[in-house]
Amino acid sequence: MLYRPLKEITYQDALEELERGDEESLLLLPLRVGEYLDQWKEAQDICLRLANHPSAAIRANAILGLAYTARTKGMLDKRIVKPYILRELRTNEEFRWRIEDTIDDINNFLKWNISKKS
Repeated sequence: MLYRPLKEITYQDALEELERGDEESLLLLPLRVGEYLDQWKEAQDICLRLANHPSAAIRANAILGLAYTARTKGMLDKRIVKPYILRELRTNEEFRWRIEDTIDDINNFLKWNISKKS
C-alpha cells in the first residue's frame, strides 16, 4: 500500500462527492473532511451521513473521519456521535479493529471516556 497525502476539499466539493456516490471516493471522503474542512460541524455531519452507508469499509472510515475531526478541530458533539460509534463497534466485525483504534483516538483528543465494551 502506497501512502499518499489526502487531497484538500471544500464543503461544497464534499457534498458533490456524496451525491455522486462513487465508493472509491467515499472511502477517503470522511478523512478528507476531517482533515480539511474549517467547520467541525460540517465535517461531523458528512461523517455521520457516511456512517449509514451499506459498505462496512466506508462506515468504518466515517467513524475514523470523526477522529480526524476531533484531532484537527478539537470538537465533536458527543451526544450525537457516540451512538454511531457504538453501533459500528457492535456491528462492524470486519473493521472492529479500526473502530477500537478510533475510540482510543477520540478519547485521547477530546478527553472522553467511550468504552470499547460492546
